[in-house]
Amino acid sequence: MSSDMTYYQAINPATGQKLEGEFKNSTWKDVDQAAKNAATAFQVYRKLDNETKAEFLEEIANEILALGDALLERCHLETALPLGRLTGERGRTMNQLRLFASVVREGSWVDARIDLAQPNREPLPKSDIRHMLIPLGPVAVFGASNFPLAFSTAGGDTASALAAGCPVVYKGHPAHPGTTELITGAIQKAITKIGLPEGVFSMVQGTSIEVGENLVKHEDIKAVGFTGSYNGGMAIFNYANTRPVPIPVFSEMGSTNPMFILPGALKDRASQLAQGYSNSLNMGVGQFCTNPGLSFYPKGERSNKFLEVLSNQIKSTEAATMLTAGIQSAYKKGLDALSATQDLEIIGEGKLPSDSIGVSSKVFKTTMDTYLKNSKLSEENFGPSSIVVEAATKEDLLKAARELEGHLTATVHATEEDLENYAELFEILEQKVGRVLVNGYPTGVEVCHSMVHGGPFPATTAPSSTSVGTNAIKRFVRPVCYQDYPESLLPVELKNDNPLHIWRLVDGEFSQKSI
Repeated sequence: MSSDMTYYQAINPATGQKLEGEFKNSTWKDVDQAAKNAATAFQVYRKLDNETKAEFLEEIANEILALGDALLERCHLETALPLGRLTGERGRTMNQLRLFASVVREGSWVDARIDLAQPNREPLPKSDIRHMLIPLGPVAVFGASNFPLAFSTAGGDTASALAAGCPVVYKGHPAHPGTTELITGAIQKAITKIGLPEGVFSMVQGTSIEVGENLVKHEDIKAVGFTGSYNGGMAIFNYANTRPVPIPVFSEMGSTNPMFILPGALKDRASQLAQGYSNSLNMGVGQFCTNPGLSFYPKGERSNKFLEVLSNQIKSTEAATMLTAGIQSAYKKGLDALSATQDLEIIGEGKLPSDSIGVSSKVFKTTMDTYLKNSKLSEENFGPSSIVVEAATKEDLLKAARELEGHLTATVHATEEDLENYAELFEILEQKVGRVLVNGYPTGVEVCHSMVHGGPFPATTAPSSTSVGTNAIKRFVRPVCYQDYPESLLPVELKNDNPLHIWRLVDGEFSQKSI
């Protein structure tokens, strides 16, 4: 293998050993060329008809499937994620590409609006005014460590940007460069089959911060999609906002996803709640951005049962390998800090790892007073650890909700009586998070038209957006108004005869009819 510092190798997190294959650390020249190619391709890709773009997205899905077991096996070596999980994630990746293809093919997502002229209106005539969404331009997408397929090379950010008509320059995550190259090859085959410009998708790799920084600061990049840590997301946000021309950054940065267990639910199903909580906490070794890292419950006759079952569930949890040595180190530091915190009690610790690679699950308990006095307890520790907070009164639970920062999700376990008695809680939570769940668990994000995977800062840098679901396409577009345009110059979506048969808002009423 080469000793040249311009190349690096992937590491198997389960063994600590280097994997086969060398990957180039992209230079400024590489980034510059990729961004320029994307800008050139944009002038062609933005004008493509809906059917061609839809076929392109579907062809990417076909080519990913054609990679077969080689993709899953390489991804397993680079992430230590089980093959079953990766098979499901591959399916999700393909399904979201096909879902966006259906949205593009139907076409109404462009939000076409038409206000017809009224030349005889008094005291002043009214112009013909039309509106639709158009693509921003080349988008930089950063891969996520915890979803090497569904939130990475051909994941949700890439799929939604391509669906919007934006070329993508993808920054591969250094933890799984082999997986990145395989998916990149699949996308490039789809580009060739459909006959698109090469710059519609480009990929850069690298272990240095400079590769991503250079990409975000490049003048041809018009928006950024990121999933990862708070520090990483904010660094990208700051790069983008110190450019001569700032650009939007859609950083999804995780959260502790608080869970509220209300009195009736605790009384009726303490054991089931503890089991479900433990399962959700430990899913994927706790490496989901929707991991429930914080839970509030009322002190009462069944709270001891809840804690007892939760403790036993955690103690029976096997040690597991995290995605990277860096993530493992940060998780252990977080555990050490929590363990050293005054008035924080360990109520359950998973089985100890047999080697230096694995990590254990851990749950802490504290009082509401301690929680409210220590803001550090509300911060995410990425991994299978959580804090349960005992509340003495209803007002304690409501105060905890009011004190929350922005989160991706909040979960409420309740009976019908609880729902009535705690109506105010839901009014608070909808102002704090992007998704409120009732009697469920936050891990597992459905890809559909209604999903919101986002939330107020610091969960994201763009609280009006989502990174999952078909509404994610609207991150990478902007509205344009066409006033008194001749019919010959209007975009096809706004022409009088509505050749695409899309839904349009015409003089305030939705219609598919021609004008």
